[in-house]
Amino acid sequence: MRKVINKEVANLDFYKIFKPELSPKRMLELGVFGGSYFGLDIKEFPKSWFKNAKISKNFDVSLNRFKVVSGLSREHWIEKGWIFKEDPLGWFQWYCRFTNGRRISHIDEIQIKRWKNFRRHVLAIEKNCEQGDLGCRKRQRQAILQWAYDPYR
Repeated sequence: MRKVINKEVANLDFYKIFKPELSPKRMLELGVFGGSYFGLDIKEFPKSWFKNAKISKNFDVSLNRFKVVSGLSREHWIEKGWIFKEDPLGWFQWYCRFTNGRRISHIDEIQIKRWKNFRRHVLAIEKNCEQGDLGCRKRQRQAILQWAYDPYR
């Protein structure tokens, strides 16, 4: 006999897997997205997040933790269907809003699954780099930082 699972409960299991290693505040302090993810439009988020943040109106690679460009263009994100009207700036905007308590289950599920799938880059660093060698795979380290994974492995 097959057990019937309440679909709504089964669909909410994705929240249990979401365990980011870094907060938005910490990511901003370390240096992500060339400092320009939000431009300077940061009113929506806690001021404390930006006290020591590396931010800029325009992209500045020197503000990235690993001083490298890492990631795809916004145009590519749109083309791939990774941008949603709820968060027109993308994953990090979603993560910031999620951290502040916003929940939209169908969007949360998509973004949490994207975050989980990005773990393959963490595994590549662990497989190919000596622990603590921050010069190894700097682009990949910058990328995992931008997905709330700790790049200091």
